[in-house]
Amino acid sequence: MKLAIVGYGKMGKLIDQLAPEYGFATHARIDVTDDLAQASGADVAIEFSTPEAAVENIEKLAALNIPVVVGTTGWLAHRERVQAAVDRHGTGLIWSPNFSIGVNVFFRLVREAARLLAEEPSYGAWAWEIHHDTKKDAPSGTLLKLVEEMKSSGYARPIDVSSNRAGRHPGTHEIGFDSAADTITLRHAARSREGFARGALKAAQWIVGKQGMFEFSDALFAKK
Repeated sequence: MKLAIVGYGKMGKLIDQLAPEYGFATHARIDVTDDLAQASGADVAIEFSTPEAAVENIEKLAALNIPVVVGTTGWLAHRERVQAAVDRHGTGLIWSPNFSIGVNVFFRLVREAARLLAEEPSYGAWAWEIHHDTKKDAPSGTLLKLVEEMKSSGYARPIDVSSNRAGRHPGTHEIGFDSAADTITLRHAARSREGFARGALKAAQWIVGKQGMFEFSDALFAKK
């Protein structure tokens, strides 16, 4: 299958390197200033650009009838606009704040912990993350998704949210529950960007031929 890579930074280059393992030949490598028309003819695109460029990129790819995997974060305020573009052109989109398979399992673990502690008022909660100093959004999209999962599971008490940016850290996310009796800590630590790239390629395999807007969990847990 022909793959267009939109955003040719560190993630884009890693996806390019791993693509043949997933049955893809790179059809176009599109960086920030390149014309997105180069993607024409691709079977699927993987978009890792910037929050400022993502929405317009998605709209252009939808107009080219190319399904897209969106790994960029920080664009969800424009979700309705993106949904409209996907619906208008009858194409497919799969997104996640984090394409690590482990993080998506982590989402489920956090959701269950929050559900079990929702009616235990003695437990307060925190959410914390650290990433490299070049990451643009803080808190990360992944941390915001974790907090959203906690709230949707019925945890209605305040959740203290904090972020750090330093060095070259690939990403750690931590959720904690604390009471006078004990502390529960759930943590996911990424070792490298490879897990994100492999998850995005797995999502690209899944979205080809589908219509509509999906989350990565739809692909990962469809049969579980």
